[in-house]
Amino acid sequence: MAETLRCRKLSRLTTSSTTDAGAGFGPLTRFAPALTIAVLVGPILFGFLGTVLPAFGYLPGLGGRGFTLSHFAELAGEPGIARSVGLSLATGLVTTLISVLLLLAFTGGHLGSRFFAAMRRLLAPLLAVPHAAAAFGLAFLIAPSGEIARLFSPWLTGWSRPPDLFIVHDPMALSMIAGLVVKEIPFLFLVTLAALPQLNHADGMRLGRSLGYGRLSSFTYLVWPGLYRQIRLAVLAVLAYATSVVDVALILGPQLPAPLPVRLIEWMNDPDLSMRYLASAGALLQLATTLAAILIWLGFERLGAALVAAFRDRGRRMAHDRPARFLGLTGVAGTGAVVIAGIALLALWSVAGLWQFPDALPSTLTGRSWMRALPRLFEPLTVTLIVATLSAGIAVILTLLCLERENETLNTGGTRALVLLYLPLIVPQISFLFGVQYIAILSGLDGGLLGMTLAHLVFVLPYVFLSLSDPWRSYDRRYDQIAAGLGMGRIRTVLTVRLPMLSRAILTAFAVGFAVSIGQYLPTVLIGAGRLTTITSEAVALSAGGNRRVIGVYAFLQTVLPFLAFAIATALPGLLLRNRRGLRV
Repeated sequence: MAETLRCRKLSRLTTSSTTDAGAGFGPLTRFAPALTIAVLVGPILFGFLGTVLPAFGYLPGLGGRGFTLSHFAELAGEPGIARSVGLSLATGLVTTLISVLLLLAFTGGHLGSRFFAAMRRLLAPLLAVPHAAAAFGLAFLIAPSGEIARLFSPWLTGWSRPPDLFIVHDPMALSMIAGLVVKEIPFLFLVTLAALPQLNHADGMRLGRSLGYGRLSSFTYLVWPGLYRQIRLAVLAVLAYATSVVDVALILGPQLPAPLPVRLIEWMNDPDLSMRYLASAGALLQLATTLAAILIWLGFERLGAALVAAFRDRGRRMAHDRPARFLGLTGVAGTGAVVIAGIALLALWSVAGLWQFPDALPSTLTGRSWMRALPRLFEPLTVTLIVATLSAGIAVILTLLCLERENETLNTGGTRALVLLYLPLIVPQISFLFGVQYIAILSGLDGGLLGMTLAHLVFVLPYVFLSLSDPWRSYDRRYDQIAAGLGMGRIRTVLTVRLPMLSRAILTAFAVGFAVSIGQYLPTVLIGAGRLTTITSEAVALSAGGNRRVIGVYAFLQTVLPFLAFAIATALPGLLLRNRRGLRV
């Protein structure tokens, strides 16, 4: 407590000193929070309004000027609609439950161990892998003609041709759940790493172990309740995403019937424009499905808390927890292994020549697939790079201005600000992007770089802010105080002292935003209006064709771009600031 008060006092002294030394950023920082809130909340509110009105029959552009419930009746009469809703609901809940339980078992069982440090190094880069690329990699692994079947054929399975098994696109959505789990665990793990320093977990673990409790039970009883409160919004974001995902569902999900989000996209893209009424009604149904999943999850939270309390109160020490710890390690390590193996397969298929089943490796390697794809790659690659660079750059600038305003006012916004950040991640994209698309059409922004950039910015900004906020807040303000004592104004201090010292953190946040933008599928399809495509939208579109060599080219390129951004973010500060011997970056 005393340390906190000392830091606040130092921050006030620093702020007043720099204020006296120069005029500062003025309106730039004053208006930045309001602009950021508008970017996060505005599209959701107006987009939701643009979805609700057509759902009830009001769409003047198509002659709908009255209100009716007939579109909801039409939606209820759609074949297999109940199963589509059930698939989306079950997929979201099962994905989130598996991810959280594996995270709990691994973190509780291995916190502070060499395995934990190794997974920290392994899983962090995997966050940059787009969902679609990870889904393609998994499909190449587990398909009846995939690499796993090839490795065990024919010597073990006896298969000389691909078996007639329904693995990818299975009706139970098991492959889709697996594809989501392998991507959501790295996300939750990194959120957990950010939350752990805020907890006194080491003392809790020592106390539990001294009383004869196992590692996992000590963590679950003493650390997990506080940790879960810190990562709860991230867990809800995973739940919302898993119930409303489109690209992974197209690549791995069931087809007859498809999950609800896939059917909504089909209705929205139907040449018959009257289907937009049905799509809007379905978007509200998707929102209701996600809300139902959240309510059920809140019930799971109460049940889990009651079970933990019951085991704790009965003195269940669970000292012999090796099986659970092994399961957690295997699950988390397996996640990383699957993603890495999938990326390797994408790269291999992109240069594969003749590759017959059951050969484990191609007979020849060739660059023919790349040469054929390059002419068609230029336009989507250009759009991808421009939109990702602009959206990530704008997000970084807004974040820096908001954090500087926070430094001026000593007000972080607390829980309300965190909820606003997670709002675009918790609200299903499909429930408001239909309305955003309609607004973009009315404003003339559809099918343009500006409209697509703004649409991507809504989802890029939260990740950039979350990535940059902790390093910025951890910055030692005494450097600013020294600069103020030397007569530097606030702007000069920020530009010549603070930004260089935080350059790696800033560039890493930019790389995170860049990766998030590359992985965006739904905003690209809806706002791009078919006139602008990206590497991701092209790769997902190719999934229907089944040409693994072409898919490998697009999906591998989709994976390489974020890694290049992170590589540049890591290397560039050292190159630019190599003459500053005392500056550690």
